[in-house]
Amino acid sequence: MTTLAKKQHENYLFPEFIGRKEHLLTIKEASIWATNHLKKNVTTSNISYLIQYGRIRRIEQNGNTFISIAELNDYYQSYNGSRQLNYKEKLGDDLNWALSFDQYKEAETTKHVHRLHPYKGKFIPQLVEYFLDSHTDKFKKETYYKAGDIVLDPFCGSGTTMTQSCELGINAIGIDISMFNALIVIVK
Repeated sequence: MTTLAKKQHENYLFPEFIGRKEHLLTIKEASIWATNHLKKNVTTSNISYLIQYGRIRRIEQNGNTFISIAELNDYYQSYNGSRQLNYKEKLGDDLNWALSFDQYKEAETTKHVHRLHPYKGKFIPQLVEYFLDSHTDKFKKETYYKAGDIVLDPFCGSGTTMTQSCELGINAIGIDISMFNALIVIVK
């Protein structure tokens, strides 16, 4: 689609763009735009997550929050297949793209208790499951943990490893210097 056709399409979807200096969207408009653009449901929570974690910029005007459609488009374009090709080109066949969990929506990668709080250092529970569960594949040739074993996480952060270990029947011990992180882990 040409740039002109894209602008006409955007203006058709959002006639309120006409006359704006920059194509800015409210969080609700951004979720509608992203849903149409990606052909899958993108919620206002998904857009808020992108703002909260600095993936896209928050633009404040007259007490309202807006985001740039250009930034949102750039963000999603960077995730639509091009990431895999870029990394594969750099890393070759050693890349296990399945571990990017690129196919999951944000809500799926922050399942149940992991979504209770923001924490910039947390990683997705599916990654922990991959390394702790009993499956093997081309990259994971053997398993190291079974139900009843103990996992030590010396920098447990928000407790993702501990929570997923418990789900798999593996005991877990976590250590963290931050009292806030300790509180999060206790609550989880």
